[in-house]
Order: sequence, then structure tokens, then C-alpha cells
Amino acid sequence: MNLVFIKKSSLIGLLIALSFFISACGANMFDQPKFQVNEASPYFANQSSNRELIAGTVSRERGALDSSFLTGQDDNGMLSELPVTLTKELLLRGQERFNIYCAPCHNYTATGDGIIVQKGMPQPTSFLEPRLVAAPVGYYYGAMTNGFGRMFSYASRIQPEDRWAISAYIKALQFSQRANLEDIPAEFRSNFKGASE
Repeated sequence: MNLVFIKKSSLIGLLIALSFFISACGANMFDQPKFQVNEASPYFANQSSNRELIAGTVSRERGALDSSFLTGQDDNGMLSELPVTLTKELLLRGQERFNIYCAPCHNYTATGDGIIVQKGMPQPTSFLEPRLVAAPVGYYYGAMTNGFGRMFSYASRIQPEDRWAISAYIKALQFSQRANLEDIPAEFRSNFKGASE
């Protein structure tokens, strides 16, 4: 009987000692010294703690992309042409994303008087102003990526493909607001009220 009691008390004592041992060294991994992003490092010649990618490295998520797809710019400045194929599906996706992310400030017609503005926020410039109508498609992509004025960056909220879709939709929206009947193909003109008058 005494032998069983001694075995049980020894086992309990061992478990208590083991739990103290485990808890004492558990925080070392969390509290260890480490470099923060962009912090200087004495271990490399360029003093950077961030390592540069090896030449030819390809993203697992996106494959080998031209940098202009992610920045909206090339060696000549802002892109004037979409780096993606313009399709009806792309414009519909752009409209959907524009209505979610942009219309609260810019309104559904891009006039800059969305619901947020009606509630007292400063009004953004209308996308229908001549200087913005003349702006290349890369301008809108860059503004969404980097932010502009009071607008913060949407790079972490909107995927690059959707930023291009929104940019294409903005250009289509600008065109639609200043289009004439002659801009519509002849076979579709009869669908518009007053077109035959």
C-alpha cells in the first residue's frame, strides 16, 4: 500500500517538475531577437535584412508577370493600353468591383458625388473632367494601387486583375457619358428611344 502511494506521489512530482521545465523555456522562441522588415542588418554587404530575389524567380501565385501588370507603368510612363484582354466579362467584373469599392465616393456615374460625399466627406474630382478623360488607363490602376489624395491604397483590398477591370470600366464609363448616337453601330441604334426620330 505504501509502495503504491510512493509511486503515485513520485509520478505527480515528476509531472509538476516537467510542467515547470516546459513553461520556463516556452517563451524563448517568441522573445528571440529578430530583424524587422526593412531594418538594417550587419550580416550582409548591402546592410539590408530583406534578401533580394534570385534572378529568374517566378511567383507561385501569379507566374512570370511583367512588372507593368503590377504597377500600371512601363519605361515610357503610365500604360495607355490594358495589359489584359478587353472582354465583356472584364467590363462586367469591373462594373461590379467599381460599384463596391469606388461608387460610395465617386458615385455610380463617376461624377464624384457618391453617398459618402452626401454624408459630409470631401468630394473627389469627377472622372468626367477633360483631364481625367484624357488620362491613360494606367493612371487609374496606379491611383488604386498607391492611393491618391485622401484615398488610401486599395492594393491589399483589390487584386491586380480586378484593378485592371475597374480601370477598363472607368474608361468605358467615361466614354458612355460623352457618346453620341453615331458612336453606336447602326444595327443597334433602333434599340434606343428617339433614335429613329
